[in-house]
Amino acid sequence: MLSAFLLIAGIFACGKDKGISRRPKMQDHPAAAPSASSYDVALAGNGFVTTLPAGNAEVITSNGLGNWSSASSITSVYFRLGLTGQLNVAVKAKVPDGTSKIKVTVNGASFNVTLSGNAYNTYAAGSVNIAAAGYVKVDLQGISKTGGYFADVSDIVISGAATANNVVYANDPENYYWSRRGPSVHLQFTPPAGTTAEWFYSELYVPAGQDKIGSYFMANGFDGGYFGIQVNSSAERRVLFSVWDPATGKTSLVRKGANVVDNSFGGEGTGGQSYLVFNWKAGTTYKFLTQAKPDSAGATDLSSWIYTPESGSWRFIATWKRPNTVTYLTGLYSFLENFNDTQGYLGRKARYGNQWVRSTAGTWIELSTATFTADATAHNDQRRDYAGGVESGIFYLQNGGFFSNYVNYNTSFTRTATGVPPTVNLSTLP
Repeated sequence: MLSAFLLIAGIFACGKDKGISRRPKMQDHPAAAPSASSYDVALAGNGFVTTLPAGNAEVITSNGLGNWSSASSITSVYFRLGLTGQLNVAVKAKVPDGTSKIKVTVNGASFNVTLSGNAYNTYAAGSVNIAAAGYVKVDLQGISKTGGYFADVSDIVISGAATANNVVYANDPENYYWSRRGPSVHLQFTPPAGTTAEWFYSELYVPAGQDKIGSYFMANGFDGGYFGIQVNSSAERRVLFSVWDPATGKTSLVRKGANVVDNSFGGEGTGGQSYLVFNWKAGTTYKFLTQAKPDSAGATDLSSWIYTPESGSWRFIATWKRPNTVTYLTGLYSFLENFNDTQGYLGRKARYGNQWVRSTAGTWIELSTATFTADATAHNDQRRDYAGGVESGIFYLQNGGFFSNYVNYNTSFTRTATGVPPTVNLSTLP
């Protein structure tokens, strides 16, 4: 079972350290959609405006698709089928004014549908054959309209042999925000028994094209904090190091590196945040180093550095003092998450490699086994586009994009051990 901190970190809005009103709870068993003759797949939890020309106002709200005025925009809806066979698709919509003709595309097969009436009605689109289990995408695009808007669309209604059972889609309205963000995934590392870890070292590689907006690739996580890189917007990327407040007391900044911004964050828990605006590049391996050291006065100093090939050196981010805490590094892990709900239809993947800890005795110990875990969005079976494991001898994490071949969480994997400790001179770190 995840630790309390890991559960929060996996689904908390770590990307911006912003507060939220609530978060979903883990369930012991998946909450898959119950068998039914048909299913209403709500756009509020399963839809995304995937093509939005500049200046357009199409948006997904708690009611579904709204402000649909452009024939150039495309809205995509996703659900997963565990069976093959016939799939019938219909659209639940209303037209505020006039009559509209729209195109409904299901896995590449298109159907034209005429909509009218200012009350919600269900309009049949067409049927397709599902040849393999996995995610299905339904695209909505406008063709013509006599009013100001094409339609307000609340649901895609599905039925047929392919929906007889094992249908997966976001069906918990209170947690649609989290479902649209997608499942967060983690790798948990456990040093050998008796190890007192003062330092945690790891490497991270984001392949080209996997660095989507809203991504947080967290390399060095521990009980009390996390450290990694993120994509905040099309124009900004950050190296982020955050430390939570303990149950009693406030985390405070001891020192920080050049051009590092420090502040506090709140929400479900509070703490200190430090980040460096840095245009890191996909296709490049970055190295991460974190130290925990009790200060002999009832607190622990937590520090992090990143090695950037662009500079050819280690760059200091910050040292945070966590009061009422006397500990070295515990609960080591990495994670991958999306913190932007409008970007949840996009896929992300990264390689996490060469994990080591250095004990207080000065011995480097390689961590070549990890347990793949996931957050409440996965546990509650709202989405199944999550994976983790080993590729080419290196751990990887993957989420988002509605890919079909998921990997069971709570599975352990072992990567190829390098046997070569990190070449970092701890005494000359900035």
